[in-house]
Order: sequence, then C-alpha cells, then structure tokens
Amino acid sequence: MDIQDEVLTILDEVLNLAGRSRAFVRETALLGAVPELDSMAVVALITSMEEHFGFIVEDDEIDGSAFATVGALADFVQGKLNG
Repeated sequence: MDIQDEVLTILDEVLNLAGRSRAFVRETALLGAVPELDSMAVVALITSMEEHFGFIVEDDEIDGSAFATVGALADFVQGKLNG
C-alpha cells in the first residue's frame, strides 16, 4: 500500500465516507469540497495520521494548503516520513 492509499483509508475512516474515498485521485479537492472535512475533522485526521504513521505534527508546520487536495495531503505525509 502506498502513502496515498493509506491516506485515503484514513480519510474514509475518520470522515465516515463509507468507501467514497476509493474514487478520489491526487487532484481531488478536499478542504471546502468534502463537506465532512470541517475543522473538528481536520484535528481528528491529524491525530489519526500521527498514530498511523508514527510522526508528530507541530502546530506551525501545517496549514490549509496541506488539506487542499488528496495529493497535497499525501505529499505532506511523505514529507513528514522523510524528514
């Protein structure tokens, strides 16, 4: 499973998308486009990614652009894993 697939699985679970994330591609818009992704869901998503991937997200290293698209979120996770 690659990073994007893992991110999609987490999105599906945290946002209760009932499998809708399987249709998402890198260019799929998230923030502002997926109604389930509100501010509380962002916090839950960050926590789930921290637990799943074993990294810590500091408050100053993330902003809305990381949640703009599936690809942006996968790239953010990849950057955390590389860094």
